[in-house]
Amino acid sequence: MTTASDDSQIFHDAPADRAFRPGFVLGKVGIYALLIAWAVVCLFPIYWTVTTSFKAAPDVMQGNLIPYVDFEPKRLGWRALGLSPDTIGQVSTPRQEFLRRFWNSTIISVSASLLAVVLGACAAYGLSRFQYRFGPMRNGDISFFFLSQLILPPVVLALPFLILYRELDMLDSRIGLILLYTLTVLPIVIWIMRDQFAAIPTELEEAAMVDGLGVWGAFLTIILPIALPGMVAAFILSLVLTWNEYFFAALLTSTHANTLPVMVASQTGSQGISWWSMAALSFAAILPLIAIGILLERFIIKGMAAGAVK
Repeated sequence: MTTASDDSQIFHDAPADRAFRPGFVLGKVGIYALLIAWAVVCLFPIYWTVTTSFKAAPDVMQGNLIPYVDFEPKRLGWRALGLSPDTIGQVSTPRQEFLRRFWNSTIISVSASLLAVVLGACAAYGLSRFQYRFGPMRNGDISFFFLSQLILPPVVLALPFLILYRELDMLDSRIGLILLYTLTVLPIVIWIMRDQFAAIPTELEEAAMVDGLGVWGAFLTIILPIALPGMVAAFILSLVLTWNEYFFAALLTSTHANTLPVMVASQTGSQGISWWSMAALSFAAILPLIAIGILLERFIIKGMAAGAVK
């Protein structure tokens, strides 16, 4: 006579499956433990920056980490920038300077990234669809030439750009940094977008041309919408690189076009570094990038993964 539980169970795990299950669970636990540990390592600098903005000088020097346990939080860093709740309604020169630098960084980074994506998409589409010959160079050589520009150290270009911008009266100007940043990130955009367009079947364009569209029509109406995730990923990567760029911003600007990285690096005085002010300013500077990364995460993953599997 069989019990009800035996009658209800039709399928049974084989002995090999039952032996495999504990190892599988332990493997998953190990993987998640490693991922959590890596997330802690990656997020710790942000945590340190946020907590440092609420520390006093002794807390910074002693390396206290946990609020309300190791130290009593204060708003010294935010008050120094005029961004604390008790000073936000008052006139503050540091806050006005921060907003001006923030506006400069926004205009320069967004403009340079958009311009790089537009130019890079056109160049990448041409390299993925047409065959070019420039002397002994072919498409692969031209693509590598673009990417090889990243090998050149920025300090090598410092003096030529300084002399060129002085002759063109473009020192301490937004347009000067926009053009320079566009050239800086353009190779990365071309490399990303070339793989994007190469992963799109050419039959789609051929069908569009049969329906009466030209090359530009097929590119704008068929190819670009499909490659949009890659363009968003290239734009965000360009935005991060240009937003955080310090060397050329410090070299080619002085008063009117200074950006946030230059302001962060200037938080020093005769008595040393104002760590709390620098931490508050750094977190305020990276907060927009964090928000953009969270909002556009799915585009970043789709864009960076596209072309990996063909």
